[in-house]
Amino acid sequence: MAKKVTGFIKLQIAGGKANPSPPIGPALGQKGVNIMEFCKAFNAKTQAQNGVTLPTIITVYSDRSFTFVTKTPPATYLLKDKLKITSGAQKPGSEVMAKTVSKKVVEEIVETKKVDLTAGSKEAGMRTIEGSVRSMGLKLDY
Repeated sequence: MAKKVTGFIKLQIAGGKANPSPPIGPALGQKGVNIMEFCKAFNAKTQAQNGVTLPTIITVYSDRSFTFVTKTPPATYLLKDKLKITSGAQKPGSEVMAKTVSKKVVEEIVETKKVDLTAGSKEAGMRTIEGSVRSMGLKLDY
């Protein structure tokens, strides 16, 4: 017999660095999940992606057990990593940063995120990532 799902928890956690402090501890504690058990399982699974921000969806069952799925890093994280910048513009739209993003970088990010993108084609995926580029106050060079 299948376990009854009691809820979902969505968090962004750095790979290999889960600990019981907020936001993880309180979110899991509300659902009655063993926090240390989750932290150990998450850190073991994501050890190879140490420090990378990973969106995580935790499914909590009625017997207080859980499963979790990690997604690919957010597009903004990948852009900052590729361009070696610490943050985007403080006021996107009115403030533009000096950095430009090439088509090659956008294509690489689409390839990385293709399993999590809802886009039907590569071109649609590129438009999605281009939107993230613009929202960070960066310019496209194509």
